[in-house]
Amino acid sequence: MRIVIQRVSQASVTIDGKIAGAIQQGLLLLVGFCPEDGQEDIEYAVRKISQMRIFSDQEDRMNLSVQDVGGQILSISQFTLYADTKKGNRPAFTGAAKPELATALYDQFNQKLAQTVPVQTGEFGADMKVSLVNDGPVTIVLDTKAR
Repeated sequence: MRIVIQRVSQASVTIDGKIAGAIQQGLLLLVGFCPEDGQEDIEYAVRKISQMRIFSDQEDRMNLSVQDVGGQILSISQFTLYADTKKGNRPAFTGAAKPELATALYDQFNQKLAQTVPVQTGEFGADMKVSLVNDGPVTIVLDTKAR
């Protein structure tokens, strides 16, 4: 799994001109899966994301998690995180999980994450317009295979 984590003061996703999900303070997640991903990757990612201390405390130090600040999560599927740009000018996405697997993993990930933090989502495979106000900015990449 590859996840781009962005601390936001607000974020939303629009599909066909209608808001499908919106949050205030919290995290915007761009989530991609590869064929080797499974339950262990989901559990690891959920634990790291829900407990990651990237929100400021009273001394303006990043010491608080999204749970600590009562934040929310907007989770967006993003197969392009597995783009291979080594050859030519057109990215290849052969490293991304096939839609059937990725859809199941994405659903499991969001369900597990929602047990710890309120989660809004986009729609897997849809043409989405994502808006955000990046807070900080704070942007972190989590790769479950790089641990």
